[in-house]
Amino acid sequence: MKKTTLLHSDLSYLIATLGHLDTLVIADAGLPIPNETKRIDLALTQGVPGAAQTLKVVLDEMKVEKVILAEEVKDPNPKFLEDVQELLPDVPFEFISHSEFKSRTAHARAVVRTGEFSPYANIILVSGVVF
Repeated sequence: MKKTTLLHSDLSYLIATLGHLDTLVIADAGLPIPNETKRIDLALTQGVPGAAQTLKVVLDEMKVEKVILAEEVKDPNPKFLEDVQELLPDVPFEFISHSEFKSRTAHARAVVRTGEFSPYANIILVSGVVF
């Protein structure tokens, strides 16, 4: 049995195969996911698992070089923004419009759909290198 935190086999495999600058999206339950983008659906029910909770587990396995968030997250969802900043204190943040965010999901290696039910609780993680 796997010893580290992340037990979901599809998500673990995806992270293991990421290259430098590949992107992975962690999304709330409502973010539209383009048909051409791989979907890893973790959503069980409202709030389970949460986006920040999912991010915390992903970060146990993934080196993140940069974070991209929707500019709109700042006002209606400061708690999510605070959680992300706390989990990634030394990583640069880029803020883009929610419209641009949705466009960029089409280029991600995958979108991980969570059960998060709060506005703009979506994050693009840009893969870094460990050396």
